[in-house]
Amino acid sequence: MATGQTDAPAGREPAAVGAAIPTDSGPGSGRSGGREARPPGRHRPGWVALLARGGVLIALILVVAFFGIAKPDSFLTTNNLSAILQQAAAPAILAIGLTVPLALGEFDLSIGSMVGLGGASALALITLHGVAWPVAVLLALGIGLLVGLVNGVFIAYLGASSFVQTLAMGVILLGVEYLFTNQQTLFSGVPQGYKDLGQSKALFDVNIQIWLALLVAVLMYLFLEQTETGRRIYAVGGNPDAARFAGVSVKRLRVLGFVIVAVAAAITGILITAQGGSSQPNAGVPYLLPAYAAAFLGSATFRPGVFNVPGTVVAVLFLGVITTGLQMLQIATAWINIIQGLVLIAAMLISRLERKHT
Repeated sequence: MATGQTDAPAGREPAAVGAAIPTDSGPGSGRSGGREARPPGRHRPGWVALLARGGVLIALILVVAFFGIAKPDSFLTTNNLSAILQQAAAPAILAIGLTVPLALGEFDLSIGSMVGLGGASALALITLHGVAWPVAVLLALGIGLLVGLVNGVFIAYLGASSFVQTLAMGVILLGVEYLFTNQQTLFSGVPQGYKDLGQSKALFDVNIQIWLALLVAVLMYLFLEQTETGRRIYAVGGNPDAARFAGVSVKRLRVLGFVIVAVAAAITGILITAQGGSSQPNAGVPYLLPAYAAAFLGSATFRPGVFNVPGTVVAVLFLGVITTGLQMLQIATAWINIIQGLVLIAAMLISRLERKHT
């Protein structure tokens, strides 16, 4: 990794950050979100543009209609739709956080273990060490912050591979979780205040997790799309060398990306354990692949080839509806996994249609 990734000299405004030339490197093709020039004489058919930019949203509407027709008495009910949103809330926060390092062209494979450690450390501090639950939540978030800093520093400043670094960190975090909990299932003595983080209802009688996920989605959308830092993140993901030459502090942004996703993972773990009122060993690992599936599926939505928050949110809902609907149809879990994988592949192929006509 290049060593000159520093801020622009004093008195010099970073120039042409938005003009960084995107390349096809990094996760999701690493495109910065800028418009590419189309070769003369090539025009994108309207149906291709519609599929490429709204295919997942259209598919979401279609699967809702399909399951509504297949199970009219149970699927399209207020309770079921509310349950889908509630189950999708915590995974959505994780996937939204993951969008940031992916937009930077980096991977984080430690987020599943961080989910487990975030929830387990909070419950262990509460039930085993008598720490007040608000303090325990803050300490768990602090652990996420520390993990993100360590990952970011090793990758951005010491040149470690994000794949290797975060894979190793995931193993370390799993061991730390076991130290916190003695590999026990924690469920006794969980205060109601902590459970309310996942079980209570707020405005319009909607579960508080749904509101928290919505808040995170709005804040992260504004951060990535409406701030200079967000535009620089996309510039780094598109072409880190061009961004660096334009005066962008590539290293600092990479550290920021890993901090954001680690804290998002800790929040996810806290909400999951609060909803269930318990923590089981190694409970966070199953959330790793769905988060990546949602983020990559989201990159095929609205802005094909670009990781974006609205697309990620739609993808999380789409995967949640598919899972719930298939379970209602009593489809075996093995087939549910196969269908989800095929859906993800189909979404990637649809996103390629738009690129071939640009």
